[in-house]
Amino acid sequence: MTKKVSVVILAAGHGTRMQSRLPKVLQPLAGRPLLSHVIDTAESLQVSKICLVFGHGAEQVREIYAERDLVWVLQEEQLGTGHAVLQALPELNPDHTVLILYGDVPLVRKETLASLVAAGSEQLAVLTAELDNPTGYGRIIRDIDDHLLAIVEERDATEEQKDLREINTGMMACPAGLLAQWLQRIAPDNVQSEYYLTDIIRCAVEDSATVIPVNTDSVAEALGVNDKKQLAEMERLLRNRASNALLEHGVTLVDPDRIDVRGYLRCGTDVYIDVNVIVEGKVELGDNVSIGPNVVIRDTSIASGTRIHANCVIEEAAIGGHCEIGPFARMRPGVEMSDQSKLGNFVEVKKSRIGSGSKVNHLSYIGDTTIGEKVNVGAGTITCNYDGANKHPTIIGDGAFIGSGVELVAPVEIGPGATIGAGSTVTKTAPSGELVIERSRQQIIRGWKRPTKAIPQKSKK
Repeated sequence: MTKKVSVVILAAGHGTRMQSRLPKVLQPLAGRPLLSHVIDTAESLQVSKICLVFGHGAEQVREIYAERDLVWVLQEEQLGTGHAVLQALPELNPDHTVLILYGDVPLVRKETLASLVAAGSEQLAVLTAELDNPTGYGRIIRDIDDHLLAIVEERDATEEQKDLREINTGMMACPAGLLAQWLQRIAPDNVQSEYYLTDIIRCAVEDSATVIPVNTDSVAEALGVNDKKQLAEMERLLRNRASNALLEHGVTLVDPDRIDVRGYLRCGTDVYIDVNVIVEGKVELGDNVSIGPNVVIRDTSIASGTRIHANCVIEEAAIGGHCEIGPFARMRPGVEMSDQSKLGNFVEVKKSRIGSGSKVNHLSYIGDTTIGEKVNVGAGTITCNYDGANKHPTIIGDGAFIGSGVELVAPVEIGPGATIGAGSTVTKTAPSGELVIERSRQQIIRGWKRPTKAIPQKSKK
């Protein structure tokens, strides 16, 4: 795009049909607000400015996007889409192309918007689509030469016009100077007594200007979200889009309908993903990674050859190559696993580093711990890292062997090559290469009887 572009995103609506205290544009889609999808797509075009017209739920919207590079435009009264764009006019450079988007139309693609902007750099361009059921959308009216003449909102349309299937998506691109001229001429002459943005089509036709329809063949790009049913349908469409992209990239999906990408997933070659996998945030999978069923992965990188077994939850981790995790393992934020390390079933780890070739196999909790290379951690091991006020570190040196049922009371250090006997509670440094056993002496109490419950007496009549 040679001409600079300013974007206006209309996000002031109430969304009463959502029946929610949360503003409509903040309703979650794939783990992010609807509005985030629109802003991200606009930013991908490398535009000069993004003006966000906001109104209902103003404080909530501003709080969530306080760190984004946005120009905030308040629409105190919601008097229609044309009125909303009028509020943003003072912020628009008259030499720019203006791209108008909607905060509740989240699935429009970068490539589609680039085509719309190119068409609207010198004249008005409107994004249209054909729907099998166009109910609720404004209809595109063309003349006998197929030129776009007008857009009629459904509530103002005749029965004949309602039969038309080509609809207005609401998205437009236009030179800022022309947009300003035409917006000044629209009036609330309609059933709703609102200023319709679509009325600038009439102004353009009156001025003998060309109105270019840019049609998208993707129905999903045209759909807005007005209620929870439509939001659920949007989730399905987004899942399908993500799974199709993965299949085209060569990823093996056991069932494309049962993967949920709620963020950004990047995969190497020969990646295998089983059913009911949820991906959140930014996730990267290296070559030959295998993900088992019912796994949740959030903001994590997994290097080549690693296998994640069923029912694991992994958050904010960095996992090396040829590791093995699970089943039923939980990795809380801040875990680093070096190559060829292993976490077994029912192991929980947080804020720890596990060295190359080390294993934590069964039923253990590891927190605030640095584990060296080729360490074996036995079943039921607990690092007691929290004293009720502060977290304390545990350090386990290379080649150490931790027996089953061990408690390591932090802060504590296990020297390289040390062996900790099963059932020990270790509170002091374990010397390198030595066996450490810390247990109570076993006692046998002869003749001891286990308590029994008293048998209730039956009441006499």
